[in-house]
Amino acid sequence: MTRVLLTGAGGFAGSHVLRHLLTETDWEIVCPVTFRHHGNPARIASALEGNGAWHQRTQVIMHDLTAPFPGIADRVARCDHVIAMASESHVDRSIATPVPFIRNNTDVILSTLEYARAVQPESVIVFSTDEVYGPMAGNEPHAEWAPVLPSNPYSASKAAQEAIAISYWRTYGVPVVLANSMNLIGEMQDPEKFLPMVISEILRGGTVPIHGTPGNIGSRFFIHARNVADALLFLLRQPVAMFPGHDRPGRWNVAGERLTNLDLAVAAAAIMGRELNYRLTDFHSARPGHDPHYGLDGAKLAAAGWKPPQPFAESLERTVRWSLDHPEWLR
Repeated sequence: MTRVLLTGAGGFAGSHVLRHLLTETDWEIVCPVTFRHHGNPARIASALEGNGAWHQRTQVIMHDLTAPFPGIADRVARCDHVIAMASESHVDRSIATPVPFIRNNTDVILSTLEYARAVQPESVIVFSTDEVYGPMAGNEPHAEWAPVLPSNPYSASKAAQEAIAISYWRTYGVPVVLANSMNLIGEMQDPEKFLPMVISEILRGGTVPIHGTPGNIGSRFFIHARNVADALLFLLRQPVAMFPGHDRPGRWNVAGERLTNLDLAVAAAAIMGRELNYRLTDFHSARPGHDPHYGLDGAKLAAAGWKPPQPFAESLERTVRWSLDHPEWLR
């Protein structure tokens, strides 16, 4: 039986990966969790709901990944794959308290890679972000291995995770694969994130802050978390590039749909049948180090044969309607 160690399963993105692996495979999933940050046990419970076999295939272990796995071999059988999702991810919190934020993310990846160094899995996917590349210049999305120029403590912490993982790949032969994605949407997302915040403000008749200036509205590439989960499963089934046959590990962009932040807010309001009130807020004064435009070139992954299973417009409508039906997740 194939076994996967999935970190961050109580987080938004990680819970979608858990649900997707349980749905699309017969694998066993091992989930170290603490719920100390923004992990939520309700996300794991929702992924397992109504399926006894999924409960049997999922092992939840209480462990804080900022500390090493003590005696992990005694608690968990060898896992064939590792998906490293666990990270603090909120940019504004990283700006407010950069030191504990960065320490958390570097400690988490070190513990995960040390586990992988000990058990020698077939692959270790390190989930990262488009933000490590910094702002997109003009209309040219970043290809894999573009220069890494992070603009804020969050993106710097993710770039540090990548650099540490690459060093373990080259020095210790850990089979690392880097996967960079972008702004995620989906059910059970933290209310501080952009789309849930937009939905909440529209519901209460508030004013949505939109980063940008007239003629230069901030833009992102948006993708549903379940599509990202499908891409990661696709990558688990690909050959892993190893040193010394290769001079760098495999790196893949999981790209979504480009929209301005205003476009996304307008689309959400239309689905809700509500009026959108918004105000433009200057990029840098609202968020120091802010990158106006992000983007990833997804051509490499598409050429390998992957395509998102759910179209963006459909996934956006599904997410908005689910949020309206579950207002507790907007608070």
